[in-house]
Amino acid sequence: MASSSHNPAILFRRTLSLADSSGFVLCYDSISQTSHAVVNEVVHNISGTMDSNIIYIAFETLNRPSFATNFIDVNEIGFSKAIETVQSLLPSTTPNVRSKNLVVVDSLNHIALPDLPSFISSLVAPHVTLLATYHKDLPEGSPKIGLDNYPTAETLLQFMATSIFDIEPLLPSALDATELRESIEKFHIPRGLNKLQFKVNFTNRRRSGRSLIYELLVDTQTHTYEVFQHNEDENQEETPEMLQDLTTFNLSTSAKQKEAKDQVALPFLEAQSEFAGGTAIVYEYEKDDDYDEEDPYEDPY
Repeated sequence: MASSSHNPAILFRRTLSLADSSGFVLCYDSISQTSHAVVNEVVHNISGTMDSNIIYIAFETLNRPSFATNFIDVNEIGFSKAIETVQSLLPSTTPNVRSKNLVVVDSLNHIALPDLPSFISSLVAPHVTLLATYHKDLPEGSPKIGLDNYPTAETLLQFMATSIFDIEPLLPSALDATELRESIEKFHIPRGLNKLQFKVNFTNRRRSGRSLIYELLVDTQTHTYEVFQHNEDENQEETPEMLQDLTTFNLSTSAKQKEAKDQVALPFLEAQSEFAGGTAIVYEYEKDDDYDEEDPYEDPY
């Protein structure tokens, strides 16, 4: 039987079922593929295993999800009051706590950049898993005075997260990533997005600090996960044989031509041979060179 540490699909399933101690699971989503299906997949994997306490913190969601044990609307009670409410709903840290406590945040984009670290650290605990979403399509606001050298929210979240789900749609053959981005920037949403089958760039960070990145194909309809297989035509390297019968001239380089190319003396190589004079370019002036003596920009010296 394959070990979960070497099988990306098993490791991904263990992360979804909260079997591994992953305190902060970060979901990157976009308009083309939201994290709604991933959140439902987490709920599906933890349901039926043992008692689960799911607290939903809503910045954008208006209606309470059916799986939420407690629903907290930040717009109604305020940001600071919401943190106090969540902490009061979580059990104390005791060895006999066997229930799975999941805190779901629908959007981290609405939290001010200086408040992000304290917000995450106040909710993450050994018996609590934080599952939060960050929208990549939303532009980040300009930093306040004194925070010019502060890292961006995306960089900060990547540093704090123990597992990252970067969700991408499965694009049709007639559409590539560049065309999709340009269409979304113009608010032209193509059809065929936000399907039940999508791609996840799964980053798992071990306790040693090493990060393992996998590409997985997720089907939330059948609840199956497998390693994403790239198109063989996209990964095929170009060889001289591929250029045959396509042109009327030779595009390949023979070994003799490569050797002659390497033996060409370039004027700047002599300048780089000395340690102190690496910035100078050696140029030997010839008497036949034509230049304007009155123009300082054409002075060879």
